[in-house]
Amino acid sequence: MNSYNENNMLGLGQKERQQLTALLSNSKVIVSAEEASKIWNIDNDATYKLLYRLSKKGWLKRIKQGIYLPIPLTSSPDDILVEEPFVIAERIFNPCYITGMNAANYWGLTEQIFITTTVMTQKMVRNRTQVIADNEYKIHTIKSKYFFGLKSIWFDDVKVNIADPSRLILDMLVFPDFCGGIRFCIEVFKNYIKSDKKDLILLQEYILKLKNYAAIKRLGFITEKYFKEEESLIKFCYDCINNDNTKKGIIKIDPLLNCNVEIKKWRLLIPKSLDI
Repeated sequence: MNSYNENNMLGLGQKERQQLTALLSNSKVIVSAEEASKIWNIDNDATYKLLYRLSKKGWLKRIKQGIYLPIPLTSSPDDILVEEPFVIAERIFNPCYITGMNAANYWGLTEQIFITTTVMTQKMVRNRTQVIADNEYKIHTIKSKYFFGLKSIWFDDVKVNIADPSRLILDMLVFPDFCGGIRFCIEVFKNYIKSDKKDLILLQEYILKLKNYAAIKRLGFITEKYFKEEESLIKFCYDCINNDNTKKGIIKIDPLLNCNVEIKKWRLLIPKSLDI
């Protein structure tokens, strides 16, 4: 969090300087109207009016109704970039966790940098793609029982949940279209297998807990194609889809692609043009 010096608070009256100092001293990273009202000990109407004035004077940036981002002294309201989009996701979509492209970058499973933050939430969200403070968020709603395999990370005083590496792989296999596309998913899986994050026993435990057969078919095919030496994982996937006679349907490797080549062993359709 950047330091705010009262001597540099140009354009503010003495009372406003005191109120801003109190706000920034008690609230880290992101400021909500509810928190501000308690810190200032004033009613909601007065709080919103003061937050509006501070944002007009360039000390706060409104990122969503009732939620504000403090602006460092060296930045302007027009060029401020959110350093911690995970924190914004936590404050707006909680209960939630981060997965997909950003999580892959966080765990060092890709070197690509993304402006899109992938969020799994228990909230019912009407708009599945939102732009908040110059960052794009892709949001998917899942049930609370699927909130497992998560790690907590801290940004100042805000705790953010993120999919651990094995859960990340599972999410990408369940939702390849939501998590960057199947090519990216394969890239991340390759890096996972070659890294110290690899834990195939844990991955299998997660698969049995989630019981998503589309993910199992994708995992079996990808593992057999690139890592034939992982015989136990390949057998595990094959046994899963063959021991349940109700799960013999054919699925696409990526729902967004035109898939017309059938891989009969895995009951999977892949596109001719997909170089995998």
